[in-house]
Amino acid sequence: MQPATFATIDIGTYDVTLEIFEISRKSGIKSIDTVRHRLELGTDTYANGKLGPSMEEELCLVLKDFVRIMDGYKVENYRAIATSALREAENALFVLGKIRQATGLHVEVLSNSEQRFLSYKAIASIESRFNKMIEKGTAVVDVDGGSIQISLFDKDALVTTQNIRMGNLRIRERLQPLKNNTANYERLAEELLQNEIISFKRMYLKDRKIENIMLIGDFLTDTIFRNTEDRASRTISRKDFEAWYQNIVGHSTMELAVSLDVPVEYASLLRPSAIIYHRLIEEMDAAMIWTPGTHLARGLAYEYAEQKKLLKVKHDFENDIIMAAKNIGKRYAVNRPHIQNMEMTSMAIFDAMRRVYGLGERERLLLRIAVMLHDVGKYISMNAVAECSYNIIMSNEIIGLSHEERETIALIARYNTKELPSFEELVQDISIDERQYLLVAELTAIVRYANALDRSHMQKIQAVRAALREQELRLSLEVNRDFTLEQGLLEDKAAFFYEVFSVKPVIKIKRQI
Repeated sequence: MQPATFATIDIGTYDVTLEIFEISRKSGIKSIDTVRHRLELGTDTYANGKLGPSMEEELCLVLKDFVRIMDGYKVENYRAIATSALREAENALFVLGKIRQATGLHVEVLSNSEQRFLSYKAIASIESRFNKMIEKGTAVVDVDGGSIQISLFDKDALVTTQNIRMGNLRIRERLQPLKNNTANYERLAEELLQNEIISFKRMYLKDRKIENIMLIGDFLTDTIFRNTEDRASRTISRKDFEAWYQNIVGHSTMELAVSLDVPVEYASLLRPSAIIYHRLIEEMDAAMIWTPGTHLARGLAYEYAEQKKLLKVKHDFENDIIMAAKNIGKRYAVNRPHIQNMEMTSMAIFDAMRRVYGLGERERLLLRIAVMLHDVGKYISMNAVAECSYNIIMSNEIIGLSHEERETIALIARYNTKELPSFEELVQDISIDERQYLLVAELTAIVRYANALDRSHMQKIQAVRAALREQELRLSLEVNRDFTLEQGLLEDKAAFFYEVFSVKPVIKIKRQI
């Protein structure tokens, strides 16, 4: 079989990059060309809240050139993405429309959680090394122009992931007005970072030992760590890192550009990047630093290969999403036995209905997370659970989920106990299309019914079987005690279920002796 030719376009904060890959089962993922164009979109967005006309025009010209290069390589498929510079731009939709008109390219604006998940997949593509490292306490530090993402792993599982809006370009621009007024740039940058890093440490590192740190980002990470002590493993000791750090902060931008053989514009980002890495390594006190030399583009290629089944993927990425949600639930003290009981019943209902109603694995995942987080709002208020749950979910990123998916989960939590407004009413307050509204209604109906089946929170159901027969959802429940309360309060939940699916839930009780 001929290798698949796949291209990635990354519209970042300070450059636009085209990378072309060949992917095959035999050879894996192989980069065959990279074209990078310096374009500081972030300076417009972070300063003015939008991209200016000249920046838009140059971006379209660059992307036109990328299309020509892709045609020359006979690229079969591509994925074009944009990150924080467009994500935070007020005129992002207009810019995307102009790009499509000028180039024919469809560009996705990734949520931060989607972006970081893909960067994390880039590391996970180096499977043997990655899997071994996350057996112990490991921090993945992903720095770009707009922000810092810190993800913690332990015992093969994702513990938490948090975003700090302090990337290298953002720091550089914030300190630019002070550049001529101080001789100690390092101290100012550290002070700018201090509160966020100390807050992260207090909340997430107080009882956790970090043994390894993985440093990822864009090509800058690869450039600045080219002289690692072990080229093959790309590791660096604390001592050698400190020597590299002192070299970076002790030289001017021009000196760094010459010594490291990088353009001046990129060299201007090296000092803020170095300071970020240095502060985090100091606070985490890790012994080993790994710089895998991989970045977002490889994550995009890896995901494409995964979807097309061109590679065998050993790491369970869905479990990472579930663990991220589970840890949010833990933080807000959810009732785990109740959640587990609801998971059992809701998954059984979903699996019985999925084929008829066109529900797939992704919808099943969203339902599971909605069950996990449906009552996190109780942590804030017992009387305003619905709104508090919605706000908590929308305020906590779940790595690997898009903004729309997170909003779907939040809406399910909100309308688990409140009447779901009509589409016409809801669209007045929330940007939602009919497809998403229908999914919210369907999954809410399942969550409501599963929740009602454990109304007492006593986990009376020990086993459940579900089958769809004509217009009835037949549920056979094995219970370990009297089920009168639950049966008596099912009517309104069953009515909503029928309204959404045109299916009547019918339960049959078998009492365990």
